[in-house]
Amino acid sequence: MKAVARVRLACALAALWAFAPAPPANADDAVPDRIGINRVNLAWLSRADQERVLREIAASGITHVRLSLSRPVDKSIEALEMADRLGLKILLEIQLGNKDYYPPETRPRTGFGRIWDVQRLSDLDLDLYRAQLRSALRRIDGMGIRIDAVEPGNEINYSAYNGDLVVYEKPGRQTPRSVSEVADRPAFERGLDAYVDAVRITREELRATVHSRGALLISAGLSDVGTGEADRRGMERLDPDEFLSLLRERGIDALVDGYGIHLYPGRKGDVALARYVTALLDFCQPEGHGKPCWVTEWGIANTALSCPVDDREREGAIRATRRSFAALMEEGRLDAAFYYDWDAQPVYSVWRCGALSPAGVAATEANTGEGSAR
Repeated sequence: MKAVARVRLACALAALWAFAPAPPANADDAVPDRIGINRVNLAWLSRADQERVLREIAASGITHVRLSLSRPVDKSIEALEMADRLGLKILLEIQLGNKDYYPPETRPRTGFGRIWDVQRLSDLDLDLYRAQLRSALRRIDGMGIRIDAVEPGNEINYSAYNGDLVVYEKPGRQTPRSVSEVADRPAFERGLDAYVDAVRITREELRATVHSRGALLISAGLSDVGTGEADRRGMERLDPDEFLSLLRERGIDALVDGYGIHLYPGRKGDVALARYVTALLDFCQPEGHGKPCWVTEWGIANTALSCPVDDREREGAIRATRRSFAALMEEGRLDAAFYYDWDAQPVYSVWRCGALSPAGVAATEANTGEGSAR
């Protein structure tokens, strides 16, 4: 009986450990605001190009980078090792479209050639997900790499990345304004259940590592695509606040340290930009009153691709956005902002003409004591 009791006690302690809040990793983690840059899909580049990109980022004074765990996983891990060696703190986005997380017989939902085909979250095999994630995290841990934060999934409130939301064969009719109008609501809700289970698994597997057991867990960055664009493209989506309320009903708050959100405001005047940021991030709250947000992608386009770069107009818009971010960070409602993109998306990129552009400096420099980028 004593042996049985010890086993039960061990199981109870393991469960408590798995769901305990992330322990602080080191002193500089007490600083809440993380200002960084996106460079996802480095696995698609050669090792030499991976090294070049990450060295450019580090040499530019950037301290935080959002990278992805995607296929081929070996090359994703190579990029993580390089980033860690260069002293970059890593926000790791786990791409849930990885077909290794799904039974081999499943087929992705079609995008009718207008957008990529994508897996349905309701088809996610949680045992496969755990096994594949555990394998990757053990390899990462064995290399001594420390992950700062992990973000399972990307824009799962939008049909571009969630196959349980449909793409219409032909655009032209109104897309959903609420979950009650989603075409296949039962499948969509099964996908939400699977997502929350995947987040729980991610938390458990992170806590089983040595170097990343204190990593923060951030829910999937949600798209800010509006109803007008969704209607034009014929693609289902839900507002971030409604989508998060559905996740909260399923217990996401017990698992995550923050909510991921994406923000692409376009070219607006300073007042309109501030209004857009404030409205979009209205659900973000300080710890203890809710959950703070992480802007894991944000960007403002500059379509002029000639050299030397003229970034004056975009720089102004970026500085205005940063002022809004800084105010939210001061209130404890926003913990991070990662600009999209370093060099892979031409109109959004900030690595221009062989250097970090003025807008890139404004997007990625640390907050000043005045609450805005100088």
